[in-house]
Amino acid sequence: MKLFLDSAKIDEITYAIEKWGIEGVTSNPKHIRKSGKSMEYFMNEVKKVVESTDITVSIEINPHLNQAEAMAEEAKKIASICKNFVVKIPATEEGLYALKLLNGSDVKVNVTLVFNSFQALQAARMGAYYISPFVGWREERGENNINFISDIVSAVHNYDFKSEVLVAAVRNAKQINEAINAKADILTAGFDVYKNAFQTPYTKMGLDIFSEAWDSIER
Repeated sequence: MKLFLDSAKIDEITYAIEKWGIEGVTSNPKHIRKSGKSMEYFMNEVKKVVESTDITVSIEINPHLNQAEAMAEEAKKIASICKNFVVKIPATEEGLYALKLLNGSDVKVNVTLVFNSFQALQAARMGAYYISPFVGWREERGENNINFISDIVSAVHNYDFKSEVLVAAVRNAKQINEAINAKADILTAGFDVYKNAFQTPYTKMGLDIFSEAWDSIER
């Protein structure tokens, strides 16, 4: 499984690349707004970080666009900025048609806002590079995610499509575990989600026990 960072903050991205070895970055308009920078600033700065690597960065098109032709044109513009950029297009009928229009081009597409297996299947059929089901939003609204990811993984991989399932909107270690158990290809989570996942009371308890034992060893 690959690990991506869900962030538009350059300091978080460079930290995660260096310390955690992340293999990709995902962003969206909320992350850009939270960073306090412009979309152009983010694209220019993250390009400097990744352009000499194989790390991909998912950049979202304008969410107001609702016609496939306009979506495809904006996707081409974003992709032309950096070879590492993967363009996020929503899993709507027009969005999936835009993906079809981009077939044969050099544009890699991350189909985002996927919430059912049919959306995932059609994205794979149309040649998506990544397919991003959102788990956090569902769970926050009382939905059960037990079979959600595994059903999407099956919809994509049972038919040998090349698309990778990228589990998104991951909010906690429990959802990380669910993505792992569902055999997703990739998961993306925020900086603090990963930080918290490194920490458990049991690891600290074990370190306290072993430290006490260490200190009592005769010298």
